[in-house]
Amino acid sequence: MKTASPEQQAPSRSANIFQRDVLAGRVAQLESGEWRFVYEPGYTGPPVSLSLSVRVEPYLFAAFPPFLEGLLPEGAQLEALLRQLKIDRGDCFRQLIAVGQDVVGALTVVEVNGK
Repeated sequence: MKTASPEQQAPSRSANIFQRDVLAGRVAQLESGEWRFVYEPGYTGPPVSLSLSVRVEPYLFAAFPPFLEGLLPEGAQLEALLRQLKIDRGDCFRQLIAVGQDVVGALTVVEVNGK
């Protein structure tokens, strides 16, 4: 059975990543469980992470992207978030969406189509 390449797979969940209110790119979880980050065509602003230079080709990650995981709350703040919103501890995407409007730094994360 032939499977689609990661670039061709339909995302199961996705979010827009804004850099100082400018759409920089989109992160998506693929059907395979992998994650893909791709910069918006024509984006010329600063990279969303020092490790992810602006380019046309998508970045692929076997697990939740580390540059986004670093935006998640920890300790007591994480515990309160999980309890209040009934989010699974392992669901980094849902955690990110919950705090995405108010993360440290210049990024903002907004879920696409509220999936």
